[in-house]
Amino acid sequence: MSEPTLDILGIGNAIVDVLARADDAFLDREGLAKGAMRLIGAAEAEALYAKMGPGVESSGGSAGNTCAVAAALGARVGFLGKVADDALGQVFAHDIRAAGVHFPTPPLRAKAEGFAPTARCLILVTPDAQRTMNTFLGACVAFSAADVDPAEVARAKVLYLEGYLFDPPAAQAAFHEAARLAHAAGRQVAITLSDAFCVVRHRQAFRRFLREEADIVFANEAELLALYETEDFAAAARQLAGEVGLAAVTRSERGSLILAGEARHEVPAAPVKVVDTTGAGDAYAAGFLAALTRGLPLPECGRWGSVAAAEVISHFGARPQADLQALVAGTLPPGARPVADTLG
Repeated sequence: MSEPTLDILGIGNAIVDVLARADDAFLDREGLAKGAMRLIGAAEAEALYAKMGPGVESSGGSAGNTCAVAAALGARVGFLGKVADDALGQVFAHDIRAAGVHFPTPPLRAKAEGFAPTARCLILVTPDAQRTMNTFLGACVAFSAADVDPAEVARAKVLYLEGYLFDPPAAQAAFHEAARLAHAAGRQVAITLSDAFCVVRHRQAFRRFLREEADIVFANEAELLALYETEDFAAAARQLAGEVGLAAVTRSERGSLILAGEARHEVPAAPVKVVDTTGAGDAYAAGFLAALTRGLPLPECGRWGSVAAAEVISHFGARPQADLQALVAGTLPPGARPVADTLG
C-alpha cells in the first residue's frame, strides 16, 4: 500500500456562494424558513438574486469550504466537484486552487448533454447571524461515479463526503463508488450530514451509508435528532456511537461531543462574537480532520475544530480571514485579522 500524498480528499457540490444581508421581513415576504437550506430552480435563482442586496461572491459549497479551511491549517487537500465551463465555473476553480486545494475535476462543457451552468448558493444573513441558503445545483447534478478518480481517492488518508450531494441520484452512486475505492486502498471514509432537511429527505440512505461505509461522521444536534427521529439527544448519541467508529456532534455554543466507542469527549466552544454562522460546521470538520490526520488526540482534534469554526463565524463568509495555524497554536495576537470584512 502506497503512502498517501493527501491528507483529505473532499467530494461535494462545487458552488459559488453569494452572501448578502437581509432582515426577517425580507425572508417573510419571500416565504423563506430562517436558517434552512432549500433547493431552487434556475428561474427562482435568478429572481431571488435580483431582489437581494449588495453581496459578495466566492467559491463555496460545504465540502469545498471544509477543504479550503483544512488547507489553511496546513493539511494537504484535494477536492472533486463539478462546475460548468462558464464564468462562475472559472471563479470557483481559481478560488479553490488559490486556497491551496488540488482541484482536478474537468468542467462540464457547453455542448454536453444535460448541460447546466455552475451552481450557486444565495445566502441571506439576518442580523441575528443566521444564514438562510437557497441553492441552485446546476452543474453539480452532473457529478457521477465517472468523476471519481480512483488514483485521487487512493492518495488521501481520509475521503470526506458532503451530505448535500446526496440529492442527485448519480451523486449517491458516486459516494458508494468513492467509499469502495477508499476502503480498498486502506483509507478512511468521513461524511457530514450537512442539514436536517437533507437528513429528512434521505434518512434511510444516510443510515445505511453510516452503517456500511462511514468510519467518521460529522453532524450538528438538529441533524442527529432528525437522523434517529427523536428529541432525546443522549439516546441519539448512543445510537450513533453504536453505528460508527468515530463521530463528532456540534452543539453551537455548547461546544461539541466526540464519540469513539465507549469514550466520550466534550469539547467547549471557542469564545467568539458571532457575525455569520455560514460554514461553521464545515470549518469544524476541517479543523478536526486536519488535526486527526496529524495524529493528534481526539480532544485536540475537537479543539482545532472549535477554533476554526469560531474564526469563520466571526466575520461574513465561510473562508478564514485570520491565520488559522497561528490561532490553533495560540500565537495570533488578539483581534488580529489581516483581511477586512468585506460585508462589514
